Amino acid sequence: MQQIQVAQAKAHFSALLALVESGEEVVISRRGKAIARLVPENRSPRKAADVFREIWTLGGFDLAAPPELPLDKQKIDLD
Repeated sequence: MQQIQVAQAKAHFSALLALVESGEEVVISRRGKAIARLVPENRSPRKAADVFREIWTLGGFDLAAPPELPLDKQKIDLD
C-alpha cells in the first residue's frame, strides 16, 4: 500500500491508476490524514450462471413453493 498527498495524486493521477491496475492499493491523504483509497476493481464479476450453479449444487429450488420471506411473518398496520 502506498500513501500519497493530494497534490501529488493530482499531478501523477495516470501513474497512480497504472499502479492500481497492477494490483496496488493507494491511499490519498491530506495533512497526513487518509481521505481516500484507490483499490483495484474486482476483475471477475459473478455471472448468473455461477449463481445458479451454486443453487443447483445445494439441491436447486422449487418455484411452486417459494421460500418464506422474513416480511411474510410480520403484520403491517396500514392505518
